[in-house]
This record gives sequence, C-alpha cells and structure tokens, in this order.
Amino acid sequence: MSKGNGQADVSLEDQLKEEHVKDTQLQDEQNQTLEKELPVADPTDGFEEKNVSGDPQSSAAITGGELEKLRAERNDLFERLARLQAEFDNYRKRAAKENAEYRDYAISDAARSLLPVVDSFTLALKNAAAKPEDLRKGVELIFKQLQDVLQKLNIERVPAQGEPFDPRVHEAIEMVETNDAPDHHVLEELQPGYRIKGRLLRPAMVRVAKKVG
Repeated sequence: MSKGNGQADVSLEDQLKEEHVKDTQLQDEQNQTLEKELPVADPTDGFEEKNVSGDPQSSAAITGGELEKLRAERNDLFERLARLQAEFDNYRKRAAKENAEYRDYAISDAARSLLPVVDSFTLALKNAAAKPEDLRKGVELIFKQLQDVLQKLNIERVPAQGEPFDPRVHEAIEMVETNDAPDHHVLEELQPGYRIKGRLLRPAMVRVAKKVG
C-alpha cells in the first residue's frame, strides 16, 4: 500500500511539473508572438522610453505637463488675438482720419475753383448801376466761368429737353397731353439735373408729353 501511494504521489508531482513546463512554454510562445507583431523601435524618433513602474504619479505628471503646455498655447493665442484687435482698431481709426482729410481737401479744391466766380459776382453787384447791356454781358461771363468750374469738377448736365423720359435721371412733375412732342418724351425742363462721373447728383425736374387720346 505504501509503495502504491508513493508511486501515486510521484506521478502527481510529475504531472504538476509537466503542466508548469507547458504553461511556461506557452507564455514564452505568446511573448515571442507579441514581439514579432510590435514594430521595431526607431532610435531616431526622439522618443525616450522611461520606466514608470512603481511610480503611480508618473502618468499624472505627464498629463499635467501636457495641460500646462496647452494653457501656455492658449494664453499665447489670446495675446496674439489682442494684438491683432488693437492693430485693427488703430488701422480703422487711421483710415477714418485719412478719409475725413481727403473729403476736406476735396471740398477745398472745389471751393478754390468757385472763388473766381464769387469775385465776378461781387464785381457785377458793385457795377449794378451800369447799362443793362453791360450787366447782361457780365452775368453771361459769370455763367461761363461757372460752367468751366463744373466741367473741371467732372459735373455735367443731364440731357432732358426732347429726350425720352428716363426715371433714372428724370423726375416727372406733370404729364401733359399734347401732340407737340412724342409720347413719353420730355416736353419741358423745369430744373436741370446734374451728375458727376456718371453718378446722379440730382434728377432733372420735367414735364412729360402724353399722346392725346
């Protein structure tokens, strides 16, 4: 009986050892398979492998460092945005100032062109007691000066008398039934219209012909 129990004990021990060996071999095979599947480390990628075993704060420290980096980048973006906003505000103020100065200079040029006309009117008023013929010639001269000024300023008169009615440049005050002018043509100009470089300053006030019947 004792011998039989000893043989049984030896057989059980041998089985346990054999199973342990099999487990070890299986674990080694799995490790080898995993190593084959992983890519080979590149020594030039700048990655430094660190042993973080036994340091439970390593993961939190890495996360904290990345968080600080993101905060720094955010603050840098905010600073850049603030600088751009300030630069844009300065540009807008400078552009508004330049536009105001440009308008002032433009008005100055127009006023300077009108000064000779004002001088001529002043001289005509001083000589108002002159002969009617001389006064008329003086007014005609002033009118010619004024026309020259308007031409220099690129201001032209809107054609109206006898033209087809155009609501873009004409303002109809009255429709007159008549056969003296074509239908829907300007019969009479009451006030001239003007435009500058093709842009309407004011429309011409007109009476428009309407065919009788």
